[in-house]
Amino acid sequence: MRNAYIPNNPVDKVGGYLALFADRDAGTEKVPTEASLGRVSASAVYAEICDPVYNAAAMDGIAVCAEKTASASEKTPLRLNENVDFVYVNTGNPVSDPFNAVIMIEDVIVSDDGTVEITTPAYSWQHVRVKGESIVRGEMILPSRRRIRAEDLAAIYAGGNVEVEVYRAPLVGVITTGDELVSRPEELGEGKLLESNSKLFSALITECGGTAKVYPTVSDLPKAITAALDKAADECDIVILNAGSSAGTKDYARDAIASLGSVYLHGLAAKPGKPTILGEVRQKPVIGIPGYPVSAYISFNMTVAPLIRSMTGNAVPEDERTVSARLTRNVVSALKNTEFVRVSLGKVNGTLVATPLERGAAQIMSLVKADGILTVDRYSEGFAAGSQVTVSLRKPLSLIEKNLVVIGSNDLVIDVIGEHVPLTSAHVGSMGGIVSMQKGECHIAPIHLLDPETGTYNEAAVKKYFPGEKMVLIKGVGRTQGLMLPKGNPLKITSFADAVSRKLRFANRQRGAGTRILTDFLLQGLGESGSSLPGYDKEFSTHLAVGMAVESGAADFGMGVGSAANTLGLDFIPVYDEEYDFLVRETDLADERVKAFSEYISSDGFRRKLSEFGDYTSPRTGELVKC
Repeated sequence: MRNAYIPNNPVDKVGGYLALFADRDAGTEKVPTEASLGRVSASAVYAEICDPVYNAAAMDGIAVCAEKTASASEKTPLRLNENVDFVYVNTGNPVSDPFNAVIMIEDVIVSDDGTVEITTPAYSWQHVRVKGESIVRGEMILPSRRRIRAEDLAAIYAGGNVEVEVYRAPLVGVITTGDELVSRPEELGEGKLLESNSKLFSALITECGGTAKVYPTVSDLPKAITAALDKAADECDIVILNAGSSAGTKDYARDAIASLGSVYLHGLAAKPGKPTILGEVRQKPVIGIPGYPVSAYISFNMTVAPLIRSMTGNAVPEDERTVSARLTRNVVSALKNTEFVRVSLGKVNGTLVATPLERGAAQIMSLVKADGILTVDRYSEGFAAGSQVTVSLRKPLSLIEKNLVVIGSNDLVIDVIGEHVPLTSAHVGSMGGIVSMQKGECHIAPIHLLDPETGTYNEAAVKKYFPGEKMVLIKGVGRTQGLMLPKGNPLKITSFADAVSRKLRFANRQRGAGTRILTDFLLQGLGESGSSLPGYDKEFSTHLAVGMAVESGAADFGMGVGSAANTLGLDFIPVYDEEYDFLVRETDLADERVKAFSEYISSDGFRRKLSEFGDYTSPRTGELVKC
């Protein structure tokens, strides 16, 4: 029977579910110290020996009795006899009675007769690592419930511990469901999708300190799902049942969990992640996680990650932190759910700025590109652009601060440049880039804005939107806008006017994009409006996304650049040659990140890379034009 309604349970109810398992751990085990990296200490680790275990020379040189060197000076060098007043030592050699100091060999004048001279007196234990200087026997090296890092591992071993007691890694079973899923790319075809969530879960489980056990994908049959869950609950500490948690006709996850145990709740007021199921089978936590990858990621981090941490001593990752950042665009919420918005981050003029990325639950690339997650509380209307918001980091802040912030029009060359110049980018269209530049929220804004009166690109727009300001266009690439068509052009489209007159299905770019402005300009020239084009209101944020809509049959044609059409193997009819440039404030040309950007796009290597895509021209690439 189809469950047509999923409740909106408050996200904080997850805490009550986690509390049911708070007193359970996965047990402990002893492992060789060299195998303990990333594990969590189950008890405090104490030193069994001192480090070093004897007084050791810290430098190459001579060992001396410090008290006997007091008279040494530049004016009256002190002569010492080998094996009487000193002995030669190398780093790590014992320093034994009567010697108690080391003089670096660089500070010793060596004579041919076996004597040496020194001009500076030594002090007691100079350049000597005394016994126990690094670690004292009986000293606590590491407390319990601490995730063991490389430096911890070395210290544990240096303290004489050849093994260490750690929490056993919980075994987490992963069951994916769906008749449409295949495990290998070569098995793909109509109606078949590549199953990648098990790879996501396995990596997340490992990062949290668990061990993943991935079961074969199960068909959308109630008995098959129940049998797989029964087996996993018997073998594992935690079970993830992936997909089938929503309200579709083939969503059987809830029934399977209920038939073997109990369901604590079904449905969270979370976006993405609403269809999450919290259950229990044989007193073991079973979590039904939705199938879309971003939903899966969010749901895992709300439920499975804290369960693993609880079972392994509640060792919270040390890099789990939040920062305050200024929001570059409005984030509107529907008041029904706690929303988790992926954002890119960068520091511009000393201020950390956050730019929202695509919010779809299936947009796994938004996770790849995200520097952090912005949480919008339930019943909140969201945040206005310019607000200070709290962002949970997904990357080290030290790396984020090195990024060049690029906000504006989309093109494949941004990814090419990002291979050589650390940057974070957001595709908000040319006008979105102009607005971000006006607000001081980016270093560079890629634009391609047509001036309808002159037929030229970019300079008129810069003068219009930045009157009296010193702005510079770093000349980018010449490219061709045109019609992206299915391979072979089955509908025999001859021009934009032809496609419009035949009311063919169109794939459009988002408002503010230069390509959208060009489309509207062409429609106006034909005496038409967007309402005359089926599909005009559906927006795509990149040229490749438009191309894929055409390639998949969702649209008959789209407007985009030739390089994207070439990449996807589509037919292409040129419509308009344009200039894709990079807007920057003149004062920012001194920024090392902008310099690196400018130098790379001026290089022969960049031009060679452009030639691989076709369509691009670069007669003025890298040239600076003051506006």
